[in-house]
Amino acid sequence: MATPISATLIPGDGIGPEIIDATLAAFDALGAQFNWDRQIAGLEGVKVAGDPLPVATLDSIRRTRLALKGPLETPSGGGYRSSNVRLREEFQLYANLRPALTVIPGGRFDKIDLVVVRENLEGLYIGHEHYVKIDDDPHAVAMATGINTRAGSRRLLEFAFEHAVATGRKKVSIVHKANIMKALTGIFLETGLELYERKYKGQFELDTVIIDACAMKLVLNPWQFDMLVTTNLFGDILSDLVAGLVGGLGMAPGANIGADAAIFEAVHGSAPDIAGKGIANPTALMLAGAMMLDHCRMTDEATRLRTAIDATLNLDKVRTGDLGGTAKTAEFTKALVSRIQGG
Repeated sequence: MATPISATLIPGDGIGPEIIDATLAAFDALGAQFNWDRQIAGLEGVKVAGDPLPVATLDSIRRTRLALKGPLETPSGGGYRSSNVRLREEFQLYANLRPALTVIPGGRFDKIDLVVVRENLEGLYIGHEHYVKIDDDPHAVAMATGINTRAGSRRLLEFAFEHAVATGRKKVSIVHKANIMKALTGIFLETGLELYERKYKGQFELDTVIIDACAMKLVLNPWQFDMLVTTNLFGDILSDLVAGLVGGLGMAPGANIGADAAIFEAVHGSAPDIAGKGIANPTALMLAGAMMLDHCRMTDEATRLRTAIDATLNLDKVRTGDLGGTAKTAEFTKALVSRIQGG
């Protein structure tokens, strides 16, 4: 019997504990053995430890270098800084991997198979902001600083290009705004073009597209794209857009990967309005779990999990309310486990 892999488990806020439990049930059915260290973060971290990212949670991830995370609540406007952003910074999780694959056919867009690779640590998204007071208005001027580096851009682009080669992607599109933000996104575009010419030419097709045109093209004809690689803020927006092509954030897994740690998550919110009602859709976190299994070289288990999700949704027609069904979280999980076990 294989030695269980040590991993940090962060159930998160809102519906997080419910979808984590569903995903763990799927892992158990697969025989995927992990030695889980259960920790807290987000609003739960504030309530219990007075910190949205407690020291014990950080220490656990430093030890395991691997985590499965439910959604964490972040207040808009004031309050505390996003725990998700802090985790990325703390562990230098420079690559955000967001696949969008049609699981339930027959929607407005069908047969979608896209990957967005987003730089995770630089650009405008990281929240280096401040106000300037004028007269009696303390918020008279708002300022944000965006910084992209050659080294950070190259690291992310190399990850994306390597992932494209390893997974057989035929085309990679660098998404930028170098026509206007000539320095901030120009350095990313320039680095990508240079890296492709030097190391990857001929292994896949490379093209470039301006962010606003890319958004329009994704809505008009998403099948023209295969992999999108872009800077932090643009990637945040586009990854949610492509999730919409396959049914929404309830079908969207995500991975944050660095040199020394990887964190897998559902990218949707904590949905406090439905927490505890037993109606949450665990599919996104289960798909993130499949990515985690791939990362741990449990490719057979990952394939079995994805196959079971597909069969439960499309053959058994067991779907939660957000997908037009009537199943509760527990019913969906039971049907999925039955599929995994060959029932």
